Amino acid sequence: MRHSPSNDLEIAETMADAARAAILPFFRQPDLEADNKVEGGFDPVTIADRAAEKAMRAVLAEHRPDDGILGEEFGHSAGSSGRTWVLDPIDGTRGFISGTPTWGVLIALSNETGPCLGVIDQPYIGERFMGQGELAIATGPAGQRKLTTRKTQSLEEAIVFTTFPEVGTPSEAEAFRAVSQHAKLTRYGMDCYAYALLAAGQIDLVIEAGLNSYDIQAPIALIHAAGGVVTDWKGDPAHGGGRALAAANAELHAAALEILKQY
Repeated sequence: MRHSPSNDLEIAETMADAARAAILPFFRQPDLEADNKVEGGFDPVTIADRAAEKAMRAVLAEHRPDDGILGEEFGHSAGSSGRTWVLDPIDGTRGFISGTPTWGVLIALSNETGPCLGVIDQPYIGERFMGQGELAIATGPAGQRKLTTRKTQSLEEAIVFTTFPEVGTPSEAEAFRAVSQHAKLTRYGMDCYAYALLAAGQIDLVIEAGLNSYDIQAPIALIHAAGGVVTDWKGDPAHGGGRALAAANAELHAAALEILKQY
């Protein structure tokens, strides 16, 4: 049993543990039902999403009652500390209800400058990716390891991930293709796990659109800690959501951004 958490990273891990316990009993269960949150499309939410966010909020109520909370399922709770925990209990619910292990729990801590701590947790695989400041580590079946992004310099050697065409507009998808046509390899539909793979040095670029702040804040902090770059498609901060370009290094980011800026 983990001791009572004292620092922010330990709080985040305690929340990730609580979310795991809330989610896993529902994963790959044949009777799991999903509600649709939108008209004219499909944006599912399950009892597991809601149970996980409630579990994480309970941890914060006990250990960080003065901090604010922004969660996908239960909205914004104002705090008095100037800090906000940004929570996505299951990023990739479409993948979750399909049985793929590419969804994850996203936990970020944000202050007036943006996200300063980020966790991507994959409960089923048992992998946890954590970034804070210059510390970036992963724990899982292979033990603990330090995370460092790749050094790929050219788009022609890059591995690119996205959720297009599942999200974003047709014109945004066209912008993505303008980048991906230069890449060595393009893969689709990996949800938040793509950002974890970028931080882990497995891939080079993630390009997305139509994001909410709770989709991107944890990946931003994680990737920055591992040595990568995350901005919107104009090179500005991306923690408010919308369009995001995550790159393994500044050179590759600049090459992709030059194309995306045209759209």
